[in-house]
Amino acid sequence: MNGYNTAAFGKMHQTPTWEVSTSGPFDRWPTGDGFERFYGFVGGENNQWSPSLFEGTSAVSPPKTAEEGYHLSEDLVDQTLAYIRRQKVMTPDKPFFVYLSFGALHAPHHVPKEWIDKYRGKFDHGWDALREETLARQKALGVVPPDAVLTRRHEEIPAWDSLPPDNKKVAARLMEAYAGFAEHTDDQIGRVLATLDEMGVTDDTLVILILGDNGASGEGGLDGAFNEMAALNGIPDDAASILPHLDEIGGPMAYNHYPVGFAHATNAPYQWTKQVASHWGGTRNGMIVRYPSRIRAKGEIRTQLCHVIDIVPTILELATLPEPSEVNG
Repeated sequence: MNGYNTAAFGKMHQTPTWEVSTSGPFDRWPTGDGFERFYGFVGGENNQWSPSLFEGTSAVSPPKTAEEGYHLSEDLVDQTLAYIRRQKVMTPDKPFFVYLSFGALHAPHHVPKEWIDKYRGKFDHGWDALREETLARQKALGVVPPDAVLTRRHEEIPAWDSLPPDNKKVAARLMEAYAGFAEHTDDQIGRVLATLDEMGVTDDTLVILILGDNGASGEGGLDGAFNEMAALNGIPDDAASILPHLDEIGGPMAYNHYPVGFAHATNAPYQWTKQVASHWGGTRNGMIVRYPSRIRAKGEIRTQLCHVIDIVPTILELATLPEPSEVNG
């Protein structure tokens, strides 16, 4: 209504489950929620190698297979960049609003093997030491106060040093896959930013990067999961059952998730994980805002409390658009 072209790519999880079918109704699909274009999945998570996808409201197949080099994050960025380029060619004076939401880093942690291999051995020291390292790095970066202390690890999460060697080996490999998945996702975001540079629109493009939709998730259980879907259906994995499949973790035959100890560690210095809303570990995420022509600050850290409800007013203010009092009645 304010002259923008609008498109959404990736994860969209607001459509009621009972409306996700060829019968609709479609008013609560992305294309009914203000987006002219949608390419992605409607739900909480997706297989990165062989995803369920929609173009608008129609089911579509991925353009190629995992064996041919397909990965969902790369596909989403391909679609996003193609859209932005076409939009700027056809209507160069018309602004665009693009919402890009990766399936990453939600489970399953799927990523090409070379990205996992970059992190071999990086987590052998375990989740307790990782928490200490993370807090020290956060203090050095200035993202937490210098007097911040770690919350305690609850008894429900075992100490790393108490684990048998096989459990440590499995947990570390699951975390290596997660870390490789994270860097691979950063690389895809870099492709988007590089394309804005190539098109010469960086200075006049507001970019908001939200690092996740919740805190790290403890759904992998105490030992982690080779098949998260089995665990969600009451058949949890254990280290002994995962160990023979170490080299398959992250690949098309796996549906892997790290153990709760590493989820707790990656939420440091906060307590608990996703789905525990009473602690910031489950609900707090980093956010980066960049708009070179309007925001002169670079690399600065904001310490005031910011809530998700502050994002829309920020967009409207920077785009000099009125806050609507009514939309479609």
